[in-house]
Amino acid sequence: MNKIFKNIVYPFTDEILNSYSILFFSNSRLLGVMLLIVTFFKPFAGLSGLAAVILAIFFSSSAGLNRAGIHKGLFSYNALLIGIGMGTFYNPGMAFWLLLFLAVLLSVIISAVLWNILSKKGLPFLAIPFVLCFWLVIMVSREFAAIDLTTRNIYWINEMYAIGDKSLVNFMMFFENLPVHPLIITFFKSLSSLFFQDNVLAGIIIFIGLLLHSRIGITLLIAGFITSVLFNDIVHAYDNGINYYLLGANFIMVTVAIGSFFVIPSLHSYLWALICVPITFIIVISLSKITGLFQLPVYSLPFCFVTIIMIFFFSIKQQKGRIVLSPLQLYSPEKNLYNYLSAKERTAYGKYFHLQLPFLGQWIVSQGYDGNITHKGDWSKALDFVIVDSEMKTYTHYATKPENFYCYNKPVLAPANGFVYEIIDYIEDNEIGKINQQQNWGNTIIIKHAEGLYTKMCHLRKNSFKVNVGDYVKQGEVVAACGNSGRSPEPHLHFQVQGTPYVGSKTIYYPFASYKINKNQETDIAEFKIPAETEFISNVIANENLVKAFEFLPGYRVEVSADGYADSTWEVFTDACNNSYIYCYQTKAVAYFNRLNNVFYFISFYGDRNSLLYYFYLSCYKICLSTEAPVVIKDKFPLQFSKNNPGKWLQDFVAPFYIFNRLHYESENRITSTDIFDSAITISGRQILQYFTLKKIKMESLIEIKDQAIKSFTFLKNNKNIKAICTPKG
Repeated sequence: MNKIFKNIVYPFTDEILNSYSILFFSNSRLLGVMLLIVTFFKPFAGLSGLAAVILAIFFSSSAGLNRAGIHKGLFSYNALLIGIGMGTFYNPGMAFWLLLFLAVLLSVIISAVLWNILSKKGLPFLAIPFVLCFWLVIMVSREFAAIDLTTRNIYWINEMYAIGDKSLVNFMMFFENLPVHPLIITFFKSLSSLFFQDNVLAGIIIFIGLLLHSRIGITLLIAGFITSVLFNDIVHAYDNGINYYLLGANFIMVTVAIGSFFVIPSLHSYLWALICVPITFIIVISLSKITGLFQLPVYSLPFCFVTIIMIFFFSIKQQKGRIVLSPLQLYSPEKNLYNYLSAKERTAYGKYFHLQLPFLGQWIVSQGYDGNITHKGDWSKALDFVIVDSEMKTYTHYATKPENFYCYNKPVLAPANGFVYEIIDYIEDNEIGKINQQQNWGNTIIIKHAEGLYTKMCHLRKNSFKVNVGDYVKQGEVVAACGNSGRSPEPHLHFQVQGTPYVGSKTIYYPFASYKINKNQETDIAEFKIPAETEFISNVIANENLVKAFEFLPGYRVEVSADGYADSTWEVFTDACNNSYIYCYQTKAVAYFNRLNNVFYFISFYGDRNSLLYYFYLSCYKICLSTEAPVVIKDKFPLQFSKNNPGKWLQDFVAPFYIFNRLHYESENRITSTDIFDSAITISGRQILQYFTLKKIKMESLIEIKDQAIKSFTFLKNNKNIKAICTPKG
């Protein structure tokens, strides 16, 4: 019975509630429950709305529509509006239910067709199926004698009296007569109008539900309402006040859609949202004139029109950056924003081809980007490397011959996989202090890594090349040796990235994926940065035990057990886009991850936040796979992983404009056994909450690695002290 509830009843309940909450661009269960209750302020309307949702889910599932779309309510929320609308305006009867059945079926069909067409352009279909289907209902009901308009909704107090007698009426009238400004009453009634009501208590409940769901959304609801009222005061379009239905379904909702849901909330998204209010005014008035010819209400068609047009406009704008369309829809403005800000700092992982330093050991940057010697103009984005001793000398004994310099004849490595495009290998080394300006670049190798991406290394030693033109080289493979040819007064290695394959091509800015910076006996790891002049740098060397421990290949399974938790089975899969993730069979939780160069990191988590997989996700958010030196790896969690409290709520309100609350992650590796037959490594991690400059550790973890596998992880947070044992099964 428990399995049936978990696998059938619970998901179906979610699909129903999501059909309600998605009207406000949410998939919140709590908001869905509150909206469901509000619809039953008009009992028959609520009943017909619920029946329409159940029918739509059944039709969608039977037709084999997108499973995720069904779960999110994408194919049923328009049916909900049709059901509520019909239950509000028509009397029940056999003909009513038959027409509702057909209207819901048609709305699912139209939703599926529009979703298939518009989603390819990244556009939503919004409430278009509801508007079209309800227009059809209105027009055919005029011809169906068996369907007649109801009189019970002329004044909703009558329904309240029928349900709960005078006490309920008095309770409802208390809210209708609240001693507040009339505009506040209008605001709440506008919210209730989305469910064909003009009820203050319904609006208050909706407002509270939205406040609990999204503080950003609430600010835009209020801003849209105020802007529409002020604009109407200027143009006098509605001298008796704007109709509740127009306010709720058009002017208010367009600000939420444009300001926070379909785009990442920001100052610019707020400005555009407010600009859309007067635009919507024009569309509402114009379309009302057209639909009025057929005696049809305009409903939310202007909102749909303006929102779709604006999203398409943002997608084709030449100037990017100020308005960013939501790349991943999490059905919460806050989650969309915080996830975007976190991912933005990690975009380098996928944006750049991963280059490593082209040498072994520690070298120093003798001339950096925009250097004062030769790195100028079109060739300014280049680096020169040398080796120095403790006295900062580049040579031993006397600087009279190239052989006396530390970097001379040292191996030069391929910075990444690619094909050898060009080799110059006939230029003799210079005498120390002299340069060869006629053959400026000296002996050179150019490697093609991708279209429009080449690396060039110069001043190499003649006859030191280990590869030929056309050869495929792997990252870290020795290709030649450092020399002193070309414009080189003393041995050094010149490195640059260029967009064309020619000797002498212009340089381009391009960072190394990762490297170590050694300074004052301290080590730091830089990621996707350009080494600065005078920095001591070297490649990050991975620890094979860590690499194997975090080599989660598809099909890898592990059993995880901990006191107080049911045993879990995790397995690694890849999705259709070749993204890797860990799946928990018991909780259905999913954790996406990636491993690039010498770093393992989690990308996202979906599912039960009281599961062992979630604690593992928090513990291993970002791991350096090297143990060469005690290095602290740093990253940031999306802020939605912090607990709701007054500080978090305050941050939500101002998040589009200013971030003062951050959730940091740090991890550090330590070798606990040097026995080659009993190697052991521990990884300590911590989550740090920061308010302005105040920091507090919120979580600590410890991962134990032994025999090239994760043996256990310990998670400490508040009063929780969980130790999970991991047993690999494949």
